[in-house]
Amino acid sequence: MEISGSSVKKQKLNNVPENWGMQRATNVTYQAHHVSRNKRGQVLGTRRGFRGCTVWLTGLSGAGKTTVSMALEEYLVCHGMPCYSLDGDNIRQGLNKNLGFSPEDREENIRRIAEVARLFADAGLVCIASFISPYSRDRLNARKIHEAAGLPFFEVFVDAPLDVCEQRDVKGLYKKARAGEIKGFTGIDSDYDKPEAPELVLKTDSCSVNECIQQVLDLLQEKDIVPIDASYEVKELFVPENKLDLAKADAETLPMLSIGKVDLQWVQVLAEGWATPLNGFMREREYLQCLHFDCLLDGGVINLSVPVVLPVSTTDKGRLNGCTALALVYEGRRVAILRNPEFYEHRKEERCARQWGTTCKDHPYIKMVMESGDWLVGGDLQVLDRIYWNDGLDAYRLTPNELKQKFKEMNADAVFAFQLRNPVHNGHALLMQDTQRKLVERGYRRPVLLLHPLGGWTKEDDVPLLWRMRQHTAVLEDGVLDPASTVVAIFPSPMMYAGPTEVQWHCRARMVAGANFYIVGRDPAGMPHPSTGKDLYDPTHGAKVLTMAPGLISLEIVPFKVAAYNKVKKSMDFYNSQNHQDYDFISGTRMRKMAREGQNPPDGFMAPKAWNVLKEYYKSLEKDKAVDTA
Repeated sequence: MEISGSSVKKQKLNNVPENWGMQRATNVTYQAHHVSRNKRGQVLGTRRGFRGCTVWLTGLSGAGKTTVSMALEEYLVCHGMPCYSLDGDNIRQGLNKNLGFSPEDREENIRRIAEVARLFADAGLVCIASFISPYSRDRLNARKIHEAAGLPFFEVFVDAPLDVCEQRDVKGLYKKARAGEIKGFTGIDSDYDKPEAPELVLKTDSCSVNECIQQVLDLLQEKDIVPIDASYEVKELFVPENKLDLAKADAETLPMLSIGKVDLQWVQVLAEGWATPLNGFMREREYLQCLHFDCLLDGGVINLSVPVVLPVSTTDKGRLNGCTALALVYEGRRVAILRNPEFYEHRKEERCARQWGTTCKDHPYIKMVMESGDWLVGGDLQVLDRIYWNDGLDAYRLTPNELKQKFKEMNADAVFAFQLRNPVHNGHALLMQDTQRKLVERGYRRPVLLLHPLGGWTKEDDVPLLWRMRQHTAVLEDGVLDPASTVVAIFPSPMMYAGPTEVQWHCRARMVAGANFYIVGRDPAGMPHPSTGKDLYDPTHGAKVLTMAPGLISLEIVPFKVAAYNKVKKSMDFYNSQNHQDYDFISGTRMRKMAREGQNPPDGFMAPKAWNVLKEYYKSLEKDKAVDTA
């Protein structure tokens, strides 16, 4: 049933509102701050501007106030806006632990909170106050405290019927109140004055948490608290359906530029929005920002650590310079239009030194760069059709928008991503399982794993994508990972083996796709030095760099924990140095050797079905070698 302003009238306050918060201390003088609100706004958060306000969530116990409050706080902080949530239970364990639940104590509880919220708001934070606050007069006085200070105050009624709240009864309080063990419980034997004119009503019995958050964000955007661009919109570069015929006809008339397979993979990355907010291949200004700062700087700090560029030859540059548009052609098919092209010098040695920290020409991707054109061409990209590779894996190539929709359909309240270019062993699985457990402990109810293997170009001795996908499927079939809470998809980017520089790209691309947690492993995007065989990058630097990298604010880094085979437990286990003798560190080289020789690893190292896929792959290599030498 609904709780109305006149329901369950058992207790009434008789003190007049004018005495609420009356000044009793004497000989006190207000001290004006030297720092203005505008100045605070310049230094708070990554989105400059004063945004101080209070969002006051009111409603019955169990209505969903805390759930909405914590999710809203997380969203705002992750999008660069300083925010803090004041929760009723938390406050009563500290500031208000000397207050009970009598009408007088409830009144004083809300008065104190209103004053604290005002201070938070005055400091430039979005303060979310999550309190039952049952009396309309107390909420009105909280509003007046803010209005007197010239600070915005938004009353949000978290509206759920009493029977729904009782059904939820997360804390078991309704059951105790019905049994008479708790007296003065709001909605049972104490008033709840339903707000008459709140700024927003959230119907939590019919709306999801994400839908409620969006409604609050809409309100805050309307009131100029939250900037419109705070929601990270994916910028796809496909030609709209209603303009496609015209664009294809136009492409037939334009001068052509032939591109290779890796170039087309970058076209796919751009088209699907992984490199949001790029409008196409980088122009020189964007390229210089990326190369020197690992970020785009126009319109805020946006992490983009790898150049997304299109090399061209001197001949093609001379032929196409001055054109207003050109058609990109792959294997005789026009795939995109590059408009308003800008040509600039491809200083290859400088690029490699900055991107990879080395100019070693035996590095596989550096070799491709050095052999590519002496010029780069940037411009606005219009992609004519979705890119398919027809390799049986296109169904796994989900765009960022498709992944976001998938997470929404799964009711995910957290998405943790794991990027990989190698087969999954049980050490990887242990890290993913541990991350899910920790997220549940933190209060997330439906954390979803994005298992996201890289699907673009990789060096010759890496396991090909087709075999890796078969192996990942076997891992799920063997129950090592839960298929019901896992999304397996392919990330279309080429692999550059650029270590800490590239791992930022891998991380921010998953952020664009809706991930808010990213698991980083040992030596991410690394490889042995082509000349010395030693690690090209410090194996720990990738994780360290991610925790410091600018522009990754809406994503939390989950640090790598060393896992090894525990010979006592006969399973993969997090390494404990005190029992070093119990562990066997099975390297990738040793794993590949066992698979090539048809051996089986120790029980518990990898799912049996997944290991058989690896053995089958290396066996196929031997067959191919035999055919070549026949």
